[in-house]
Amino acid sequence: MATMLDLVSFLVLLNSACHGQAQLSQENISPITNMQLDSRKRMLTWNYIRNVSQQECTIHTPLNSPTMPDSPTRQIPQVREDNTYFCIFHNRVLHRGAKLTVKVTCDGVVSQKVLPFVNPGREGSGAVNFSCFIYNVRLMNCNWAPGPRAPADVHYQLFWWASLNEDELECVHYIMDPTGTRVGCHFDQLGKPQRTDNYFFLVNGTSNETAIPFLDFVPFEASKMEKYDPPTNITISYNRSHHIIQWENPKIRYELSSHVLYYELDIQRTGSTSKTNPVFQRGQDPNVYLMPRTAVRPDTTFRVRVRYLHNELWSEWSPTLHLGLPQQDFRRVLFGVVVAATAALAVVLMCLCKWFSVKSKLFPRIPQVKKEITGTFVLPLEVAWEDGCPPPPGSQEPEDLLVVEEM
Repeated sequence: MATMLDLVSFLVLLNSACHGQAQLSQENISPITNMQLDSRKRMLTWNYIRNVSQQECTIHTPLNSPTMPDSPTRQIPQVREDNTYFCIFHNRVLHRGAKLTVKVTCDGVVSQKVLPFVNPGREGSGAVNFSCFIYNVRLMNCNWAPGPRAPADVHYQLFWWASLNEDELECVHYIMDPTGTRVGCHFDQLGKPQRTDNYFFLVNGTSNETAIPFLDFVPFEASKMEKYDPPTNITISYNRSHHIIQWENPKIRYELSSHVLYYELDIQRTGSTSKTNPVFQRGQDPNVYLMPRTAVRPDTTFRVRVRYLHNELWSEWSPTLHLGLPQQDFRRVLFGVVVAATAALAVVLMCLCKWFSVKSKLFPRIPQVKKEITGTFVLPLEVAWEDGCPPPPGSQEPEDLLVVEEM
């Protein structure tokens, strides 16, 4: 009987020990499972096998990398209907690698799971110097350069999407360099503009020689990507003290206040070795700049360009205009010159007429006599008097007429 009791006691103790060991083993197992990263959406997902009371997700990216803060980003996870938890790190990029962590408290015990991410491929072979800009209101260009260690057969691809809920689209119209390598993309039709438009871009690549790392970016705010057309309808008017220069705001893709436009006015003298500092002016309605008339010379020129206040994408310069003399002043000057020239010509003609009149009185013309000789006798002369004057008294009428011709 005692033996049976000892055996039962042993079995009870063994069962308790096994149960305790199983419970301890279960506590050592992380409640976090199926931890995965969607690098395109920057979305970390996972599931739990036990209930948790506290949770957070964190991303660490390399220090001193462009567009990335040095401190880690923490978030409170969200949950889907299928009990999948997730965190989305919108403003972090992954092409330099990352470390993602989920930290939870389960049954009073804090545990965490780490997922390292590495961008595969040869360092220096991915695309570099990526930029995009919108122009002509509805068009967009993106450009990049091959990495310094990119193989000769590298084949880059650009993918883009407008929101995390959309599927990515590949570029349709690639731009090639002289060697045939893709170095850009042209978008010939953008969708209907919205103030909240953001563009996501990713450039990856392929090669027969090596894997090519991808290049990703924080979302591009579309309203800050636009390169405007030059200002239009530039007019110059005048008053007694100033030149009044006015222009219109350019047509832009997004409805923004004119005060977020930033203008640069370039006013110079043609051929001058000393350059005048540019004038910067915030947008307004209407845009007006007053220039003192005393500061304007006939060779003074004016041009203007514009950009969004919060980017550096300047428009092209407007056509160069010559300030010079006001148009009405020029007409007055021209009229004065014509009148003065006419008066001077009239005075010259009057002087010439008077001079010829005086000359004819001081130096009367000498009549010329033509003789006709018959035999050895000289016939009497006939004198032709100027202006039809009659011969002097006492002169006799000749019997034979002589022909007198003027020389």
